[in-house]
Amino acid sequence: MEREDEVAGAGFPFSPAASRPARSPAKFTADPAGAAAMAAVSSYESLVHAVAGAVEEAALKMVKGTGLNMQDLQGSVTAMTVFFPLDTARLRLQVDEKRKSKTTHTVLLEIIKEEGLLAPYRGWFPVISSLCCSNFVYFYTFNSLRALWVKGQHSTTGKDLVLGFVAGVVNVLLTTPLWVVNTRLKLQGAKFRNEDIVPTNYKGIVDAFHQIIRDEGVLALWNGTFPSLLLVFNPAIQFMFYEGFKRKLLKTRLQLTSLDAFVIGAVAKAVATTITYPMQTVQSILRFGRHRLNPENRTLGSLKNVLYLLRQRVRRFGLVGLYKGLEAKLLQTVLTAALMFLVYEKLTAATFTVMGLKHSQKH
Repeated sequence: MEREDEVAGAGFPFSPAASRPARSPAKFTADPAGAAAMAAVSSYESLVHAVAGAVEEAALKMVKGTGLNMQDLQGSVTAMTVFFPLDTARLRLQVDEKRKSKTTHTVLLEIIKEEGLLAPYRGWFPVISSLCCSNFVYFYTFNSLRALWVKGQHSTTGKDLVLGFVAGVVNVLLTTPLWVVNTRLKLQGAKFRNEDIVPTNYKGIVDAFHQIIRDEGVLALWNGTFPSLLLVFNPAIQFMFYEGFKRKLLKTRLQLTSLDAFVIGAVAKAVATTITYPMQTVQSILRFGRHRLNPENRTLGSLKNVLYLLRQRVRRFGLVGLYKGLEAKLLQTVLTAALMFLVYEKLTAATFTVMGLKHSQKH
C-alpha cells in the first residue's frame, strides 16, 4: 500500500502495527541461551515483521479462509495487477495538467486507445520492487525501534505513532530514489497533452539511475523528498479517524468484527487520502521532474517549489486542479489499506511459523 503512499505511503504506507489498539508486547521462545540469545531473537523478530510487511503489501493484498496457500498468493498477485491501472490513471492526471479530468475508466480507455493495451501496466515491475523495498525498510525500522524502546513493557498508542513517524522518515530518505526512478519509467512513452514535458528514454532501472545522475546530478534522485516527508503524517491522520470511528462503534457493541475493521479502515483511509492528496500531486510532479520549470524554481522539492506548484495549480484550474486523479487514488488505496487491518496479523503469524519461531500474543 502508498506503503508508498503511499510509503509512503503511501505516498507513505500506513502501518497496521501502528494502527492496532495498544496491546501487550509479543513474547517469543527460542533455545534458552541467555540474554545474548534473547537479543538475537529480538533482531530476528524485527526481520520477521519486515518480511511480513513487505510480502503483505507487495504480494498478498488479500487472504481468504483460515490459512495461506499458493492459490491465495496467486489470487493476491492477480488482484494487485488488476488494480495497477488505477494508479496509472491517477499518475497521468496528476502529472499531465492539460489532460482533462475525466472519470477513471474514461482516462484508461484513452490510454489504451493511444498507447496500446498494455500501457496501463507500464512500470509494473519497478513499482512492485519499490514497494517490497519500501515496506521492508519501514517495518524493519518500526519493529526494531519498538523493541529498543518498549523493552518488554506495554506499548502505547502514542509510542506507536512516534515510532511510525520515525520509521516513515527513514523510509522516505532511503527509498525516494527508487520512487523517482519508477515514476519516470511508469510515465515513459506516455502521450502527454502538456508540451512542456520533456520525454525520457531509459532502457531500464539501472539505466534510469545512470542517466538521472549523469544529466541532473545525484540529488535529483531525491526530488520530491520534502512533500514525501510531509506525507509521513498521513498515517497519523488515518489513525486519528480510525480510532474515532472505532470508539463510536464500541459504544454499541463489545468488540469489532472483521467487517467493522474493514469499513472504518476504508473510511479513515479515504478521509486521510483526501486531506493530503494535493501534497501527493506535488510529490508526483517533483518525482517526475520532466517539466520545464522557470529557472528560479529548479530547486525541486524545496518548500518554495512546493508552494509554487500548489499556487500554479489553483490559479489555472481552481481548487479542483489539486484533486485530479483522486477518484482513481481512492479506488486503488482505500480497499487495500482497509484489508491491511485483516491481513497483517495472519501474515506475521504465518511468517513466524515458516521461519521457525513460536509466536504468542495477548489480546
